[in-house]
Amino acid sequence: MGNKIKTGRVVAFGLIVAIFLSLCVGTLYQLQIINGAAYYDQSLNEQKSIESVTAARGNILDRYGRVLVSNRECYNLRINTIRLFSDDIEDPNALILDMVNIVESNGMDWTDDLPITDSPPFEYVENMTSFQRTLLTAYLKDHDLDEDTSAVELMSYFRTRYKIDNSYSAEDMRKICAIRYALNVRYAINTGTYTFVEDASIDLISELMGAVGTIIEVQSSYVREYNTQYAAHILGYIGRMDDSETEYYMRGDDSGYSLDSLVGKMGAEAAFEDWLHGSDGTVRVTRNSEGTITSTTYIEDPEPGNHVYLTIDIQLQEAVERALESGLADLQLQRDQDNAVAASEGRTDEIREDIKEGSVVVVDVKSGNPLAIASYPTFDASRILDSDYYQEITAVSDDPHDPRPLYNYALLGAYAPGSTFKPLVALAALSENIINTETRIKCEGVFTKYADQGYAPECWIYSDNDGFTHGNDNVSEAIRDSCNYFFYSVADMMGIEIMDEYAKDFGLGESTGIELPEVTGNMANPDNHEGVYDVDAWVYGDTLQAGIGQSDSTFTPLQLAEYCAALANGGTRYSASILKSVRSFDYSTQLEDNSTPTVLSTVESADYNFAAVQQGMYLLAHDVNSASNVVYSAFNNYSYNGEYIGVAAKTGTSQLGEGITNNAVFMCYAPYDDPEIAVAIVVARGGSGAALTNIAKDVLDAYFSLGDKDAPVDGENTLLR
Repeated sequence: MGNKIKTGRVVAFGLIVAIFLSLCVGTLYQLQIINGAAYYDQSLNEQKSIESVTAARGNILDRYGRVLVSNRECYNLRINTIRLFSDDIEDPNALILDMVNIVESNGMDWTDDLPITDSPPFEYVENMTSFQRTLLTAYLKDHDLDEDTSAVELMSYFRTRYKIDNSYSAEDMRKICAIRYALNVRYAINTGTYTFVEDASIDLISELMGAVGTIIEVQSSYVREYNTQYAAHILGYIGRMDDSETEYYMRGDDSGYSLDSLVGKMGAEAAFEDWLHGSDGTVRVTRNSEGTITSTTYIEDPEPGNHVYLTIDIQLQEAVERALESGLADLQLQRDQDNAVAASEGRTDEIREDIKEGSVVVVDVKSGNPLAIASYPTFDASRILDSDYYQEITAVSDDPHDPRPLYNYALLGAYAPGSTFKPLVALAALSENIINTETRIKCEGVFTKYADQGYAPECWIYSDNDGFTHGNDNVSEAIRDSCNYFFYSVADMMGIEIMDEYAKDFGLGESTGIELPEVTGNMANPDNHEGVYDVDAWVYGDTLQAGIGQSDSTFTPLQLAEYCAALANGGTRYSASILKSVRSFDYSTQLEDNSTPTVLSTVESADYNFAAVQQGMYLLAHDVNSASNVVYSAFNNYSYNGEYIGVAAKTGTSQLGEGITNNAVFMCYAPYDDPEIAVAIVVARGGSGAALTNIAKDVLDAYFSLGDKDAPVDGENTLLR
């Protein structure tokens, strides 16, 4: 039996369809007939633009997860050009000047990319940045101006083009021109929208909004925040790209950078730019005829940068920087007193230079990881984008020896090692069977082998103590006494080639593997000696001097610290990488794990040879007959919390020539029986290596007071301390 369709259901369905069609027709009629003209006018007056959304840069953390550099949300101010140049604004130039004056009266800076002096006679600024140069070139080309247009001619063009009344002063005209120029030129090249004020205060926003209303738009952004005043050389800073960086970072259409992008300029910010830099997003912004934003639609969400963990312990870093600064102040105070006495007694030839630079490096003996890298003088990374502060710390002095705060002397300063090189010479001689642990060499005070050729170098004790000598030393005692005669003899027997080989294995004159810029220094050798000290050929005297850490050997404090660590651990030289790990922006994924130490080279020698050298360094710090009473007094009974800690040390005094104060060098490791850290200190014009003992002691005190140094990094998805 077939189904019957009921008439009532058909009628009901038909009514529903009719009602639906009526609604559609009515809606279309209202849209197209009744309001069609209005919507058409609105569509003509709407402006849509594609704008970038800044991605947050990744954080930089220390080895224990303490946040060193992060981002703080801030408010940036942009100028609504639709409102500024609308028909109801009678004089946009006057309004621009009002806004600039309000910003300046609030003690804040506005973005001024016009590379012309602030007042007449107008000239292009001497220190024009690459970004300013790029903008200027684009503006001249876009406005059909000759590339040789002078600053005065350009200012005249501005006055005419932007209809700037002659009633404005030259300085005020220049402010107006800078804003008009910035708003125009951004359309000619690949940059983001012009930001009038970055990181604006609430008070400034309120005052500007009250004065000019919707002409100012407030946008949320990020500003880099440095959560420590220390480690500036390690962390670095960010800034606008220069020409070479623009060429490097903007290669390819999908580089993720624009001409006004901020990138790492030095330190970890630059070294790990690829990890830290996020991917900006894009948004479609719709504005009505008055410039009011009516809608925003995200086309691509911004992706924040990843988080970089360093091997640095920020608590130790802070203590090391304080120890270095206070230690240099103490040395300078003593220097001032000594100079005053010398001047009062007429001994002007004994007046010494001021102490202006120094560095300390602390590394993990078992991994080579740098735990602290301090360089003095330093700078405040949080103020680096302040143009006045930047010019202050980069000002060129008339004295070429004046230190530069941005210069990392721990990695870029190369110094003769002095007697800190003697343990290497001792180990090389032992390893090559030139001497053994029982060999004794009697110090004669003057090494006379080449006296008939006019060369007879003296041992330091013979020169300083009216003919005294060290006696009959074995290798450990020679290190304790720092006996030049012993090492002249050994170097003469061994030759420079073997010393060069062992120096290379210990990483002296070689790259350390750190990701930051470094110089490799130089191990003295015949191949590159020509022209050094105005001589043309390597002679026997160069070998003898190289054997005591002189000649033209120069190494960085970081190299010396890693060399000391290799002496302590039995000959393994690890990479000095400062990258511990990398995690994704939400901390959920570990993208890079650098926890396994990388071996760069090894020094092959019997354990008893290392033991003999280590014993010599121990004796320097613990034997009453030590070459340095200062070192012996500081470390003979060294302990922390009542627990004795053995220290192995070596001092170095690097001679720079007649009338120039020696550089001071010091290295040590501890504990002696189970080494954990190695320390290297260099102070230019510091005098003697022993003078750095108190700095070294302060560093060891800080290290052993830090508690559990093997605590793990904070777990994933946990709140960082």
